[in-house]
Amino acid sequence: MSFETFVISLLNGLSYGLLLFMLSAGLTLIFSMMGVLNFAHASFYMLGAYAAASIAQRWGYGPALVFAPLLIGAVGALFERFCLRRVHRQGHVAELLVTFGASYIALELVQLAWGRLAVPYALPGWLQGPLFTLYGSDFPRSRGFVALVALGMLGSVAMLLAWTRIGLIVRAALTHPEAVGALGHDVPRVFMLVFGAGAALAGLAGVVGGNTYITEPAMASAVGPVIFVVVVVGGMGSLGGAFLAALLIGVVQNFAVGVDLPLWKALAAAGWHLPGTSAPGPLLRLTLSQVAPILPYALLLLFLALRPQGLLGQRQSL
Repeated sequence: MSFETFVISLLNGLSYGLLLFMLSAGLTLIFSMMGVLNFAHASFYMLGAYAAASIAQRWGYGPALVFAPLLIGAVGALFERFCLRRVHRQGHVAELLVTFGASYIALELVQLAWGRLAVPYALPGWLQGPLFTLYGSDFPRSRGFVALVALGMLGSVAMLLAWTRIGLIVRAALTHPEAVGALGHDVPRVFMLVFGAGAALAGLAGVVGGNTYITEPAMASAVGPVIFVVVVVGGMGSLGGAFLAALLIGVVQNFAVGVDLPLWKALAAAGWHLPGTSAPGPLLRLTLSQVAPILPYALLLLFLALRPQGLLGQRQSL
């Protein structure tokens, strides 16, 4: 790999990884505070992109950047209040089924309202064009903006949880809900606001990712499984772990596409001398770009086998 290819693949990988972090941050927040694995989380990402596309067509990208996440956050809060809360006492299976069903309902509603094809959601003028040119390759302004928003999200959420009274109440409500309720705080309302905030973060990812990539009904299913991989690899409930895992997965996938060697050559270059590489079979003849979509799940299996608590998670003792 040339140095130019290395740098461009690294920048593209970091940009994609930061978008994955924006998606997984809300899911991590909801799980760490409420213990709920939200299968509909990627649907809030999709709804955020569609809402932003509609708002931007009428009022511009600036209002879409502000109001679309707020709208999706309100939808998430209402979903927790009237759907998820009703099955919370029945355990995690009921919660998973409710969120799983909600993802299908969201998909059908999007297809009914906007159709099955991609919708026009163009970048604003100030995000078009290259941010800089490196070795003859342009790095788009839009991807730089995604990185800026993702880093701002990380800093804001971390400071909110660690240094504010709201963060203290939210963290205490998870571990000691009775004590928080005895102090006069409405614990169910706290959980509703947490779920709404997680949905708003996913909606913000949809706003900045929908026009950077594409806004279509399949966008939720394309990233949904990957963000669960990010959460597990990073450590369940760890915001910092999700950040590192998202960057790792983004860089690994983009390097696989950038290198694009046959699998047997890549394994040989890594020091794995397999028998039969002089006449490799169909599996080993696949290129790294062809197997790039399954690399996050291979990484997930590796972590579950060697470090099940994830990068920054804590091992649970029985």
